[in-house]
Amino acid sequence: MEVRIKRVYEPYEESDGYRVLVDRLWPRGLTKERVHYNVWEKGIAPSTELRRWFGHDPAKWDEFKKRYVAELNANPEAAAFAAELTSPKLAAYPCVTLLYAARNEADNEAVVLQKWLTAHEKQA
Repeated sequence: MEVRIKRVYEPYEESDGYRVLVDRLWPRGLTKERVHYNVWEKGIAPSTELRRWFGHDPAKWDEFKKRYVAELNANPEAAAFAAELTSPKLAAYPCVTLLYAARNEADNEAVVLQKWLTAHEKQA
């Protein structure tokens, strides 16, 4: 299954496939209808402690990635979500799109999660 990432503030497109909000907090200024998501997986988002520590500080990015991957590896919800990507439920969708709210499109949790899911899929 192809896993894409997209900023939640970008318009919905049918080609997004199965849309998963991966932030722990609801994105500011958006209604549920505008987000147009299939599921909100806040349980696989970075912990509140890690999110607050990182604070989108570019100097902390490398350490954030390591800590978040460690959280994902220890998180049964993340393992269950990774397994769900190959389920018949998602077979009807062309891809999975991870939605995030961060302004930084290169250094955010969805980038880390996308890489983790891809690696997890190869291991399975």
